[in-house]
Amino acid sequence: MKPLRKNVAIAIDGGGIRGVIVTRALSMLEEHLGKTAPELFRLAAGTSTGSILSAGIGAGLTAAQMHALYISLGKTIFKKSWHTYFWPLTRYRYPHRPLIKALRKYIGDKKMGDFWTASPPTDVVITTFDMLANKTRFIKPWKPDYLNWPVIQAVLASCSVPTYFPVVAGRYVDGGVGSYANPCYLAAYEAQFCLKWDPRETTLISLGTGRDPNAVKPGQPGRFRTWEWLIPTLDAFLASADDQQVNLVETFFPALDFRRFQVDLNMAIPMDDPGHIPDLIKYGEKMGQMILDDQVDEAMGVKPLPMWNG
Repeated sequence: MKPLRKNVAIAIDGGGIRGVIVTRALSMLEEHLGKTAPELFRLAAGTSTGSILSAGIGAGLTAAQMHALYISLGKTIFKKSWHTYFWPLTRYRYPHRPLIKALRKYIGDKKMGDFWTASPPTDVVITTFDMLANKTRFIKPWKPDYLNWPVIQAVLASCSVPTYFPVVAGRYVDGGVGSYANPCYLAAYEAQFCLKWDPRETTLISLGTGRDPNAVKPGQPGRFRTWEWLIPTLDAFLASADDQQVNLVETFFPALDFRRFQVDLNMAIPMDDPGHIPDLIKYGEKMGQMILDDQVDEAMGVKPLPMWNG
């Protein structure tokens, strides 16, 4: 593994229970370096489950601790109830209460500004999509508008995947609804232009939560009926947006030590299925080894095709 630079940032994708992959991989990095995640990262940007992990890093939780929490709390947070069984007749599948209880126990009543006034300070950037304003909002501990936001509210706003969890404050839903399910470009921008870190002295580690297998086989799209386009198109949109963020970082921050890590899943794993935790742990160990071996994601280093001249 290449040495980390002076300033180290992390960006973590959304993915629900698939955050287990990230916690296990980061646990391996902690063991390898002999440092905890809160000691390593002074900037943590996250979307959805990534916001939980970023807030946890800012609050001083180690990756090993967060890994244990994800395993123990998965079935509690994604507990089946009448909301789930009567879906889609209900507005959401899971109430916020179990997640709020867990966040309050391990993060407490911190305000976003507390991350910035801690010693040392940590810039924790959380994304959420504001449905009323029709824009992504970036909740930051140094920004006046968000200093007094409870961390729990910020995390809930980022985690509230439409149809899975209730809308927060009547307007905020999962940050991945916009373009930032993968917040690596956001983290690179934050590091250079907000924190004024020299990119030549900065390492940005970007962690995905597993790439779903391609459900569309060659030759099938031509036989799709109208309604059969919905899921493949949505999957393609999300995967393409994630990889575009990687390309943006490589294009506009060439001096940055940027490392994107992702694992390919052998089967689709829903974000709300704790039954797959043993599989997710194995994927996490695979990603952890990729980090230690500097085996970056295939989305990195993709060059545009030469212009066609006819």
